[in-house]
Amino acid sequence: MPLLHRIARKDHPAIAFTLDGAACEGREGDTLLTAILSQAEILRFSEFSASPRAGFCQMGACQDCWVVLEGGERLRACSTVLVAGMRIVTAKARAA
Repeated sequence: MPLLHRIARKDHPAIAFTLDGAACEGREGDTLLTAILSQAEILRFSEFSASPRAGFCQMGACQDCWVVLEGGERLRACSTVLVAGMRIVTAKARAA
């Protein structure tokens, strides 16, 4: 079940992306954090403790929301705007 439930901006154009190989949909103007947590219960697992993470400061200062694109590029989910075709991979998927 997703952590976030959209109550506004439902009429913004849809943007397709993948999360761990699964086709997903966000909305124009969404951050990666919003797009991912509208699809999943967690953002990622901590590389240090393996505990679930969902972002913390929401302004790009805490390092808690790093996500990785399929090509290896690390991005801050709270301050990066979703772009069509992004292929996001969580630490759980990388470990498998």
